[in-house]
Amino acid sequence: MTDLDATTLRAAYDTQLRPDLPDPVPAGVTVEQDGPLYRVLGLDHRGFLTYRDLRGLTGVALDELIARQVELFRRRGEQVEWKLFGHDEPADLADRLRAAGFVPEEQESVVIGPVAPLAAALPVLPEGVRLREVTARADLDRIVAMEEAVWQADRSHLGAALERELTTDPQSITVVVAEAGETVVSAGWVRYPSNTGFASLWGGSTLPQWRRRGIYRALVVHRARLAAQRDRTLLQVDASDDSRPILERLGLVVVTTTTPYVYTP
Repeated sequence: MTDLDATTLRAAYDTQLRPDLPDPVPAGVTVEQDGPLYRVLGLDHRGFLTYRDLRGLTGVALDELIARQVELFRRRGEQVEWKLFGHDEPADLADRLRAAGFVPEEQESVVIGPVAPLAAALPVLPEGVRLREVTARADLDRIVAMEEAVWQADRSHLGAALERELTTDPQSITVVVAEAGETVVSAGWVRYPSNTGFASLWGGSTLPQWRRRGIYRALVVHRARLAAQRDRTLLQVDASDDSRPILERLGLVVVTTTTPYVYTP
């Protein structure tokens, strides 16, 4: 697919990537279905609620679906995320989630673009920085340390989550670090959802002193090359306001927004 029309790309995203379930499902994780909604339990961070669409649910029926999730996670004493997209229906879904106790976190843009132009480029890095693909837990812990330095928050769940994915199916994800000597200055990973034309990019956090030096862009290009090796034609990213302009300059297109709505018992 080379058509960069946002509507066409969004339709491909909805058809191929949603409902965004773990694939394969790691050990200890379970997926349950409640009507059009899927519940993912056993993740390291918090529960996850996802769907392709809500099959026309509105009003009382939709409120009841939401209430069932609140009650289940209240009993579990566990946070849960409802991943809401800007084009989801009904239009008042966000209001209904807030009324049920869900709180919105930072909105991101879903951007999509072709793999081929990026895969044809070469990653350009500052002197002294290299990219390396990693699988060892020690390297994953170094990524966690970098993430915690960037965000000033506990990110310990990330190391365990990445390790579990790599153990479950090492062909489904590639983790890449940008290193200056022994220091991880940035990191990102690419997932290859099965039976799709997509690769999805995640991570990308960079230590403040190493920003605006082309490292994030180089990580994107490197992962695009990995995607091309697996015959993927489209890249997808949930992009922050910082990374979205970089990705747009690289040829990706905003197709919708996504906002985590989080319920905390």
